[in-house]
Amino acid sequence: MTLPGQRCPMVLLAGNSHPELAQMISEKLDIRLGEVSVYHKSNRETNVEIRESVRAKDIFIIQTGTKDVNNDMMELQIIAYACKTSSARNIVGVIPYLPYSKQSKMRKRGSIVCKLLAQMLAKSGLTHIITLDLHQKEIQGFFDFPVENLRASPFLIEYIETTIPDYRNAVIVARNPNSVKRATSYAERLRLSIAVIHGEGKMQDETETDDGRNSPPLPSEIACKMYDFGMEGIPAILPKEKPPINVVGDVGGRIAIIVDDLIDDVHSFVNVAEVLKERGAYKVYVMATHGLLSSDAPRLIEDSEIDEVVVTNTVPHDIQKIQCHKIKTVDVSGMLVEAIRRIHNKESMSYLFRYIGMDD
Repeated sequence: MTLPGQRCPMVLLAGNSHPELAQMISEKLDIRLGEVSVYHKSNRETNVEIRESVRAKDIFIIQTGTKDVNNDMMELQIIAYACKTSSARNIVGVIPYLPYSKQSKMRKRGSIVCKLLAQMLAKSGLTHIITLDLHQKEIQGFFDFPVENLRASPFLIEYIETTIPDYRNAVIVARNPNSVKRATSYAERLRLSIAVIHGEGKMQDETETDDGRNSPPLPSEIACKMYDFGMEGIPAILPKEKPPINVVGDVGGRIAIIVDDLIDDVHSFVNVAEVLKERGAYKVYVMATHGLLSSDAPRLIEDSEIDEVVVTNTVPHDIQKIQCHKIKTVDVSGMLVEAIRRIHNKESMSYLFRYIGMDD
């Protein structure tokens, strides 16, 4: 039993999503991984057995999002619920990559899946979350408990400074206008200029297809009544038509470093790299926090104009590295370890967010 004022013990648990990262965190904390068995029955149901006491202890569950995202999140919730029903004091989810973070906005008759996931995680018993580089910072508002949204940029900036010899002749590239804030943050810290990619290949999704979700036109008799009352209807809004890919900024004779939070489908990165090389860039790097690299991404990168892809180890990608020698990994386990240590010791987290501005 933990007496008032006495620090409760820590228990480190891990699901099946990223055992290598869990082992690294365990070694740096000098705490063994707790005994937990997470397996799937023949009917694909997830079963969890915690083989040691968690009563009145701080539980840290290491589980990230991978290609098998639904199983990953069910494992996390079942482990958390098992700890909750076993009277754990605090249950902290260490989720380096929070899945479904791209589905944080309403799309016609879709849903905000990230909000649903936040509610499910809260119901399962989690009381705190540690993650890295959410796709949108506002996602923290979906949760009813604290969310530590750490940044991987210090590690990637250090990689640029120590690994790219002539990085002073580089330009930071925003893959689209939405990434300008992130690119500006990198550029200001490295004392470099930025370039922005504007436009893209024409996509036939919402503008050219009628899938029945759009409102039908007003009947003629209603339109006539609106005209009689002085309301001539709503002005027609023309659909957006993006121009071909264009580079805003000078990249000629320089190293182009594309920065983003997530790299999964690499087609857009490959297309941007081709344009940058056509505009005179002699090297193209891609820097991202989360390297999902799904489907045939390794082959596309290997055959592309991209010289190197640098991602952190928030998501396992050992197989992709075997398939493509251009993929490099930066270890961010040290930041996760420090976050875990500070939360367990009830210390301030502000040190991990020093020099992080409102726009970062």
